Amino acid sequence: MQSLLQLAEDLGLTVIEKRAPHTSGYRPDERIIRLTPGMPRRAARSVLAHELGHHVLGHRPTDFGPIRSRQERQANEWAAQHLIRHDVYIESERIRDAHLGSMAHDLDVAPELVAVYRAMLQRMGDATYVKPRMGAGQWMYRAEAPA
Repeated sequence: MQSLLQLAEDLGLTVIEKRAPHTSGYRPDERIIRLTPGMPRRAARSVLAHELGHHVLGHRPTDFGPIRSRQERQANEWAAQHLIRHDVYIESERIRDAHLGSMAHDLDVAPELVAVYRAMLQRMGDATYVKPRMGAGQWMYRAEAPA
């Protein structure tokens, strides 16, 4: 959590815990990330990373459903990529028989981020690719399956 708070500070953002009519969120005009007080550590860590994703990706609040959905997906993907180490994910998946809740505990993230990370994977043959795209060599990360 401390590294995320440091990243927020480095980006010129203020992180506060405050109850409000709305829950946690990012306010770009004020450069504030608001977290709901009393969240469990894994949830707070995941939410903070998600809100940092909105900032880094330049998202602006919108009520237009398709854009809002895309922004939420992108912020979740950003959070999952920054909080989950692929080697630890693979080991947890093997040990926990891919049980989402148990893996979330191992990875110290909310279960939703484990599901998001899993959705970004493409397994082909003996390799796993993170965020694959069309074309040779077009992926964020590639790992060979252990022998």
